[in-house]
Amino acid sequence: MSGKTANLEEKSSIIVNQEEKSVNIITKTIRLYFAKMRCNERCYHLHAAHVNWKELALSSLGCILSTGFITLLSTHHGVPLMIPSFGASVIVLYTACHFPMAQPRNVVGGHVISAFSGVSVYQLFGNDWWAITLAVVLAMTLMTLTGTLHPPGGATAFVAVYGGQNFSFILAPVLIGSSILILIALLINNISPARKYPQYWL
Repeated sequence: MSGKTANLEEKSSIIVNQEEKSVNIITKTIRLYFAKMRCNERCYHLHAAHVNWKELALSSLGCILSTGFITLLSTHHGVPLMIPSFGASVIVLYTACHFPMAQPRNVVGGHVISAFSGVSVYQLFGNDWWAITLAVVLAMTLMTLTGTLHPPGGATAFVAVYGGQNFSFILAPVLIGSSILILIALLINNISPARKYPQYWL
């Protein structure tokens, strides 16, 4: 009996140890997960980075010309070039022109792919909430797979479904509008000796 009791105690001890290990692993995983949300000391100083006023002025000029030209053509000349996501693209083009997401391939390609995703989803499923969600996810996936990631493209897909767009939406405002943004960005960004735009075309 004493031998059986010892075996039972040993098995119970093993089970308890395994449970404790499992709990420890889960606890550690949860702690590591939430630890990622804490900011290190360096983060607190990023917002206070030195502002180059000349570069900021040039970026502001680019934003004015790009947004102004697109909206002028749309509101006064009846050319359909105005979508909200272009506002985000303009900021990317003049504040992050050296990043991949600001390159012509990404800006034009990202918007066109996103527009195609949104219009296709709308034509197939309408503009219910889940269709909008599907369009944004599809746009993100296709942009990632094709190397044309441009975050404002998510808004293009969103608008395409929500606004009930047809396939002409891909040409105008999306393709023509994004191409105009690139053209103006080429002219403005390269005024600065500190900027080279684009870093690549394709």
